[in-house]
Amino acid sequence: MYVAESDLIRDPKALRALAHPFRWKLIAVLSGEGPCTATRCAELTGESVASCSYHLNMLAKYGFVEEVPDQGRQKPWRLARRDQSWSSLGLDQEGALAAEAASEAFLEQEFASIRERFRRRELEPEEWRRVVGIDATLNFLTAEEARAALEEVREVLRRHADRVDPDARPDGARPVRFLLATTVMPKRDN
Repeated sequence: MYVAESDLIRDPKALRALAHPFRWKLIAVLSGEGPCTATRCAELTGESVASCSYHLNMLAKYGFVEEVPDQGRQKPWRLARRDQSWSSLGLDQEGALAAEAASEAFLEQEFASIRERFRRRELEPEEWRRVVGIDATLNFLTAEEARAALEEVREVLRRHADRVDPDARPDGARPVRFLLATTVMPKRDN
């Protein structure tokens, strides 16, 4: 998916807010569960309510989450933006370091989640065990070919993006996480 330059997170302070693995865990909870209170987040993450509340407020300060309005005494939170995208390209040193820290925290949380889910995969029904796995391949591509391949994969993943809405989900649908990492090996002198 092409992310417009205007949609990229460019503010170093906002990027620093994402430089905490637990905040990524909260984003994952809200993404998979929908709106949740700090109490529910604590139940799902094993952290304290106070810690969840603090980190949700930090995410809200930079526009990543927001309170669901008109909920009475309850204070559920929801994602304010479903996609968080950034690049260090064009940022000054402070911004580039903040982007790097956000990337590292994101990857730390993602890898921890992958390890946890792989540990538990044998507890899943066979139909789910058949689709859970890791695929890796190495291809020799130009930068343009890599960009085109990445866009094709993203297009496939967008086919079910409307299912963020619970009413659009078929029976049996569960949150399925795809982590797509595209890297290039360092160029070597021959």
